[in-house]
Amino acid sequence: MPLTRRDFTRTSALTGAGVALAGATGVLASAPHALASADSTEAADGRPGGVGYGPLLPDPEGLLALPAGFTYRVLTHCGRTRLESGEFTPAEHDGTAAFPGPRGSTLLVVNHEMDGPRDEAEFPVPLTDGLVYDPAAPGGCTIVEVRPDGAVAEWVGIAGTANNCAGGSTPWDTWLTCEENSDRAGENGMTRDHGYVFEVDPADRRANRRPKPLKFFGRYDHEAVVIDPRRGHAYLTEDADGPNGLFYRWTPPRDFRHGPRKFRTLADDAGVLQAPKCYDSGGRFVDDLSRATRTGTVYGVDWVDVPDRDAREVPVREQFGPGEVTRGRKLEGMWWGDGGAYIVSSYARGESPVRHDGQVWFYHPGRRTLTLKVLLGADRDPVRDGAFDGPDNITVSPFGGLVVAEDGEGAQHLFGATDSGRTYPIARNELNIGTEEEPEYSEFTGVTFSPDGRTLYANIQEPGIMVAITGPWKRQPRR
Repeated sequence: MPLTRRDFTRTSALTGAGVALAGATGVLASAPHALASADSTEAADGRPGGVGYGPLLPDPEGLLALPAGFTYRVLTHCGRTRLESGEFTPAEHDGTAAFPGPRGSTLLVVNHEMDGPRDEAEFPVPLTDGLVYDPAAPGGCTIVEVRPDGAVAEWVGIAGTANNCAGGSTPWDTWLTCEENSDRAGENGMTRDHGYVFEVDPADRRANRRPKPLKFFGRYDHEAVVIDPRRGHAYLTEDADGPNGLFYRWTPPRDFRHGPRKFRTLADDAGVLQAPKCYDSGGRFVDDLSRATRTGTVYGVDWVDVPDRDAREVPVREQFGPGEVTRGRKLEGMWWGDGGAYIVSSYARGESPVRHDGQVWFYHPGRRTLTLKVLLGADRDPVRDGAFDGPDNITVSPFGGLVVAEDGEGAQHLFGATDSGRTYPIARNELNIGTEEEPEYSEFTGVTFSPDGRTLYANIQEPGIMVAITGPWKRQPRR
């Protein structure tokens, strides 16, 4: 049943100026510059006090600055560590999730975001027999097993895909890897159509044979996906502009039951793919998410059917005219938590109505509302610790609030945000891939906690390094 503008206006009036907060996390910032706060404070004896874990300390190895008491370990490194098959670890690590593995191990599925002709990639995902979708594409996923004794193994989960970006985990412990690339066969050397989602099972290698694109999720520049464990909907983001991309909902067929390998049984046109149409508390249509300039802003959401999800003639986002859907720039990482979906918009510039350096939204499926939780004001100092910008991959922390991977200008961080909007750095990338005169630091990706919550995994995308961070984690104050 659609949520009409009248319904949302009436509901907003009852909840007080439209601020009907959703989820346990509350509003994660109180002003556009709330996330530009400095490092967490310290007590007189040097121990960190307040939020976070204290200032970041330089790394003698020149890789990862961390707070006192924290350590990291490199698990995989492109061109240095090797797969079980003998090939080097592929490049360009991106979206990652952790799953419980056999005999106390942890299994991590890692996207490798590479595009273009395969022969131009120095360290592509190896074309493993039975696991290849398109032999011309360089991307895919690897699976990393971290065993209780510290041993690490890595093998291919899927190969021959393109621009495997954020992706997402499922309630049945598989990984959905998303292609942020919609090349058709014959474009850029590709031999098959791209722009799809694929399922990878970290615990069952046989289940990954003969990769099948899940075409019912649509063909476009996919970024991330989450599954509502209660209702069965999938929510997906699109990273695109000209026009800006969309946030999608897929509703499964009425009699469908989720589970391992069940997606393979569905027809290409199964279920219904829809895009959002948002209204403010006054019932006015909202054309772009950048219009929200205050945290706590709540939009009602209706859903509009996608005419041609496989984009045979026209890209999906271009199938809608003015006034039909609500768009957003750089719709990136997602994570399911607190009964809904956290959704990141990394930034907005001249292509959008209003500029910003990052937003985090929360979609409440029961209320059908989007609430702005985090807003980063535009044009910060990109070098200073604490001037965070360009949020990308995101996860809900077992210690409260969020942990966000930064893909902005200048210094690149992993940072936390408490429920009340106070922020703190967790790590800083110190690996300079530029020059001394013009330093450059790659983005963080794939931020995720181990199943027991004791280890934070993250990647440095370029050249492609996965690290495991451990230390004196503590529950963060709500305020």
